[in-house]
Amino acid sequence: MPPRARARSYDPAKTRTAVIAQLRMVRKAAGELDATGLDAPTRLGGRTVRELVAHLAMAVTSAVRLLERPAPPAREVTVTGWAAALAAHAGPVDEETPAAGEDLGELLERAEARFAETASVAPGDRLLATCVGAMRLEDYLVTRCVELVVHADDLTAATGVPVRHDRQALATAVRVLADALAAKAPGGSVELRIPPFAVVQCVEGPRHTRGTPPNVVETDPLTWIRLATGRLTWAEALDSAPLTASGDRADLSAHLPVLGRAHTV
Repeated sequence: MPPRARARSYDPAKTRTAVIAQLRMVRKAAGELDATGLDAPTRLGGRTVRELVAHLAMAVTSAVRLLERPAPPAREVTVTGWAAALAAHAGPVDEETPAAGEDLGELLERAEARFAETASVAPGDRLLATCVGAMRLEDYLVTRCVELVVHADDLTAATGVPVRHDRQALATAVRVLADALAAKAPGGSVELRIPPFAVVQCVEGPRHTRGTPPNVVETDPLTWIRLATGRLTWAEALDSAPLTASGDRADLSAHLPVLGRAHTV
């Protein structure tokens, strides 16, 4: 059995800042869209751009709603376990529904204000009763970075309006999803590199100890996020994206996605 990897830590202050920064970038991009752009379809089933933007506001304020509820008795889920727990979660996600015709700019502005007033200042060790189990607030906010980054890319794909990514939010999302792969396919035979943010060992087999690893996969942050969430298949990435895979064990297709497009919530 491969040695157990040490859990990655995230700076709570940087995470909270990253959530606000990425939400502002979504708000800026949404503000450039007209009614036609907002009603355009996304790659998320029947969800429109308008519905996706509203979902992101709700995803951020979900931390506030959870803080308003009683704390569960004990922590159950870590950041690394969140992806696996969410993928196995079959029930609906508890989410507020914005009022019909509500202005998206105002909705996003209010989401930021509620987050800043409550979730950004609450103790990081406060437990939240999330849909996949009890999590610490500081861990849950890490998952909000994943949510915002993944769906910012969905908005870009749907509208053609580039949504910028906050560097800290992007780094966090990359690391969470890389660690989720390492947990799903534990081992040390393949080295996954996503410069400049993450390097993990994964996949059962002969463990690399020194020199150049025999099995290496390398790609850029957004390609990795699309692979890890099912927006892009392994074959598509090899054909058209900046993805290189060398070695007999470097095919990760059997282990992807780690978080399906229906489960980025």
